[in-house]
Amino acid sequence: MKQTIRVRLTLLYTSLFLVTSGILVTVVNLSLGKKLESRVSDIDAAPPPGAVPPHLAPLPHPPAGRAARSVLELPDEVVEYQWIVTAIAIIVLSLLSVAAGWWLAGRMLRPLRGITATARRLSLSNLHERIGATGPHDELRHLADTFDAMLARLERSVESQRLFIANAAHELRTPLATQRAAIQIGLEDPVDLPAIRETLLTHNRRTERLIDSLLVLAQAEHGLDVTQPVALDVLATQAVAEVADSGLTVTVEAEPVTVAGDPVLLTQLLANLVQNAVRYNIPDGSVYIGLTSTGVLTVRNTGPVVPEERVEELFEPFRQLQSRTGGGAGLGLSIVAAIARVHRATLSARANPGGGLELTVRWNLLDGRSVSDPALSFR
Repeated sequence: MKQTIRVRLTLLYTSLFLVTSGILVTVVNLSLGKKLESRVSDIDAAPPPGAVPPHLAPLPHPPAGRAARSVLELPDEVVEYQWIVTAIAIIVLSLLSVAAGWWLAGRMLRPLRGITATARRLSLSNLHERIGATGPHDELRHLADTFDAMLARLERSVESQRLFIANAAHELRTPLATQRAAIQIGLEDPVDLPAIRETLLTHNRRTERLIDSLLVLAQAEHGLDVTQPVALDVLATQAVAEVADSGLTVTVEAEPVTVAGDPVLLTQLLANLVQNAVRYNIPDGSVYIGLTSTGVLTVRNTGPVVPEERVEELFEPFRQLQSRTGGGAGLGLSIVAAIARVHRATLSARANPGGGLELTVRWNLLDGRSVSDPALSFR
C-alpha cells in the first residue's frame, strides 16, 4: 500500500488504540486475577464454627475436597475467560478503529486535496482561481488562506509583468518604426540623407538608453550577490558633475557616508535621481541634493505640480510626467525603487506644494545603526 499521509494517520490512530487498549486490558485482568485469588484465600482460611462469639452470624465451613479445588481454580478460569473475551473485543474494535481512522484522516485531509487540485489546474490563464476554504480556523484553513494569498500576489505579479512587456514593446516599436520610415524615405530621396541620418541616430540612442535601462532594472530585481563599502558622497558628486551644464541651479550638501552595496547599482541610483530632478524641472529652476552622515539622501527639485494621487504611480515602469528635455522612457524612478529595495533602503517621495518632488532614500549604515525600517514605501 502506498504510504500516503492518510495511510500513516490511519496506522497511527490504530496503533494508539491498540497500545492504550492493551495497557488497559492488561491492568484490569491482572487486577481482577489478584482480587479473585485474595478472596478465595480468605474463604479457604475462614475459622470453624464456635471460633467466633455466639452473637455473630456463623460463617460457612470452608469447602473441602473437589469443591475446594473448584474454588481454588476459579480465579484462573475467570481470568482466562476474561482474556479471551477482551482479546475478541480488541480485534473487533481494532477493525472498527481502522475504518474510523481512515474516514477521519480523509475528512481532516480534505482541504489538502482541494489545495492539490487547485495547484494542478493553475496556469497563467486561470490564476484568478482560489481555494476559498471554509470551516474552523485551524492549521489547514490557515494553509489554504496562505495559498490563496500567494495566488493573489502571483496574479498581481503576472499582470504587472504583462503590462511591463506591453509597455516595453510599445516603447521599442516607436523608434523602430521611425527608423524604418526614415530608411525608406532616404532610399527614395537621397538628398535628405543628412537629416535622415540625424533622425536615425537620435532614435538609435533612445533605443539604446531604453535597453540599458531594462538591463539595469533586471539586474536590480535579481538582487545582490556581493556587497562592498561604497562612499555615497563621492557618487553624489559624480552624479552632479554629469548635469553641470543643465542650466539649473544645483545645490549640493553631502556629508561623508559609507554604505554596503553594489557600486554600479548605487551609481545608477544617484544618477537616475539627479537626472530625474533635472529632466522634470522648469526653466531656471533648481535642484537640491542633500546627504547626511546618518545615511539619508534627499533630492528635491522645482518643476510642474504633481498631484498627490500620482506620486506613487511614478515609481511604476513607463510612468512619467511631462519633461522639459524629453527623451525619458519612464524607467528612472522604477529603477531607483528596485535598487533601493535590494539594498534594504527606504524610499519615499512627496509632492512639493509649489511644484516638483522631494525624494528621500534612507540606508542602514555599516556600523549597524538603523536609520529606518528596511521596508520600502514603494514596491
